[in-house]
Order: sequence, then C-alpha cells, then structure tokens
Amino acid sequence: MKKIKNFIWGIILLAAAVIIGLNVLDITNIDLLFPGWWTLFIIVPSLAGVFTERDKTGSIIGLLVGIALLLWQLEIVDLSHVWELALIVILVVIGIKLIVGGTNKKDDATVINVNSSSDAPSGTAIFGGKDLNFDGQVFDGAELTAIFGGVECDLRGAIIEKDCKIKATAIFGGIDIFVPNGVNVKVSSTNIFGGTGDECEHTPNSPVTIYVEAVSIFGGVDLK
Repeated sequence: MKKIKNFIWGIILLAAAVIIGLNVLDITNIDLLFPGWWTLFIIVPSLAGVFTERDKTGSIIGLLVGIALLLWQLEIVDLSHVWELALIVILVVIGIKLIVGGTNKKDDATVINVNSSSDAPSGTAIFGGKDLNFDGQVFDGAELTAIFGGVECDLRGAIIEKDCKIKATAIFGGIDIFVPNGVNVKVSSTNIFGGTGDECEHTPNSPVTIYVEAVSIFGGVDLK
C-alpha cells in the first residue's frame, strides 16, 4: 500500500517540478495552486486505497467526497449540493457494504473467536510511539492501538505455537506489524478514510495462522 501511494505522490511531485521549471523558462504559464488543489490530499490516498485495499469502502467514500469538493472549488457545483451528494454517497456505499458484508460473515466469525482472552499483551500509542518486540517469547495475540501516534509490533523472532489474533486500531495514526516467514496471515479490515496494507508472504499450508482484525480511521495498519 505504501509503495503505491509513494509512487503516485512521486509522480505528482515530479510533474509539479517539471511545470515549475517550464514556468521559470517562460515556456508555460500554469498555476499549480488551482482552486481546490488541497483536495488532492484526499483524492490521491483514496485513489491508491481503491487499488490496494481489500476493504475499499472508506477509500471509495474518500475518493468521491474529494472529487465532490474539487467540483465545488471549481464552481461546477455549489456547496449545498456538495454536502447533499456526499451524504448520498456515504449512505449508499455504507448500505451496500452492510448488505454485502451480511452475506459473508464466515471469516469475521473465525477472527472474533480466535484468542479473545482479556490478558493479551497490548501496545497503545497516543501522541507518541510504542515499540513491541517479541523475540524469543511465546506469542498468542495482542491488542494494538495508535491514536495520533505510531505502534510497531515485531513478531519476526516470536514463538507462535497456535492460531492467534491481533486487534489493531489506528485513528489518525499508524501501526506496523512485522510477521515472521512461514506463518499464514488472514486480515479482516474496516477502513474509513484510512487503509490496511498486507505485504506479507502468505503461507496457506502453515500449521498456524495469525488473524488480524484491523480498524483504520484516518490512519493505517500495515503488515510486512
């Protein structure tokens, strides 16, 4: 997920550099600060999420809202219609999500029933950072929370003897989970103006599986 987003932003920055250079040489006269330029900070991450996220609900909502705001800034539609359109889009997308999700609950139920013990280790970062390293330790699940902060959970040296679950919640923050080779991973995510990235090498035949239940709200959860 991060690679694709970085690639898109890289292209945009290079294009901006070229345009500025052409303007300096008086070859072009393009105003980069066009009305609504700030909506790109909504549109670009959301567009990347549409192509990379398993759960595309939040990305689709963000993309359509960003486009609606851009149309308003370009005076193609007025403000009242923008919020009406945004509300319609949000209701429709969430409604479809609930209907479709209601017909496919098998995986969600599996995730919820795995290792739901209340004594699982936790890592919480609020306006700060938290690093968890389980080298040489038996790992059977964790709860990770990042609110305006970052959490890093390193399982590459952990001892994983049975199926376990990780609950990861990122709100205006980020969570990075490093998974060891040879362990299968299954992800269930809910993203609202955020995203969940899965760059792990999945091993379906592994005797153990890590179930990740991710919630990203204006934030991100990345498995590496």
